[in-house]
Amino acid sequence: MVKAVVVSGPHAQPEVRDVTLPAPGPGDVRVRIAAAGVCHSDLSMFNGTLAPGYPLVLGHEASGVITEVGDQVAGVGPGDRVVLNWAAPCRECWFCEHHEPWLCTAVEGVVSVPGGQLDDGTGVHTCMGVGAFAEEAVLPARSVVPLPDGVPLDLAALLGCAVLTGVGAVRNTGKVRPGESVLVVGLGGIGLSAVLGAKLAGAGEIIAVDLSEEKGKLALAVGATHFLTSHPKLAKDVRALTGGRGVDHAFECVGAAATIRLAWTSTRRGGSCTIVGVGKRDDEVTFNPLELFHFSRNLTSSIYGASDADRDVPELARDVIEGRLDLAPLVTHRIGLEGVPGAFARMTAGEGARSLIELDVR
Repeated sequence: MVKAVVVSGPHAQPEVRDVTLPAPGPGDVRVRIAAAGVCHSDLSMFNGTLAPGYPLVLGHEASGVITEVGDQVAGVGPGDRVVLNWAAPCRECWFCEHHEPWLCTAVEGVVSVPGGQLDDGTGVHTCMGVGAFAEEAVLPARSVVPLPDGVPLDLAALLGCAVLTGVGAVRNTGKVRPGESVLVVGLGGIGLSAVLGAKLAGAGEIIAVDLSEEKGKLALAVGATHFLTSHPKLAKDVRALTGGRGVDHAFECVGAAATIRLAWTSTRRGGSCTIVGVGKRDDEVTFNPLELFHFSRNLTSSIYGASDADRDVPELARDVIEGRLDLAPLVTHRIGLEGVPGAFARMTAGEGARSLIELDVR
């Protein structure tokens, strides 16, 4: 039996409950969670944006140590430090075979899976098939990525979602080149990671935008060259910083019609606008045919940073070890399991960056 953060239904208050996990089956591993980041996707699990199964163990961005493996597990074993991968591809579908594992059909649309029981015998689901806001988790071995020595186990949790998504959007989707200008709209964990990615790519102007003035210091700390507070005519300010043209690359990390239009309008003719934020079905964005033709901008989305965790986590780990990537500024609050409601409140208010749940960091 382990302690875990559970929500009983939509808009229910997260509670720390006792959960009995299943024994690892063939191909499964049991992981002692060291740390877990509180992501906006966790908030979306019960605020009406997503529709998982309930009761639900929250959490999907985490790191830990393997304590037990089931039959038929190869490549990892007890004592291995790992990053958890909530979007582990099947390696067999059309998308996987065509080198797009972030679009894997086995992962598409999966927001929860059954796994474990509450102390009264009620079955529970796990967020993204992980359920990382818990002392331990049982999940398929393909859902863990070995972590090289030299990367702090607590900060490594962020590699499982925010950093893969934000840096990946810049590296893999945008393919930002040295000297190019970048705009990042929305400075949560993923947006700040996109700023880190732009710095890693050697971008020139890195313009960070948020509604909250407080995010300015965070943005500059992770590599932004400019911080602007969002307003309806922001594109004019962006053009003033980029020779009157607009940015080469814009990354929208909110998922709202207004900020998508803002990012699009701030992009130069022939530039690229990448949507990273996950928005609502009924929040529609409109474009007219003339502007689509005239501006010749590329508009695309970046799912999970177009990342393959088995490839990209080791690469990001090397960036950390060799001093090119500093994850520490992304963490503004360190909490226990009982601190999750407060983390969601800060997230809703636009305060701070990542709240990191610390459980068993050694």
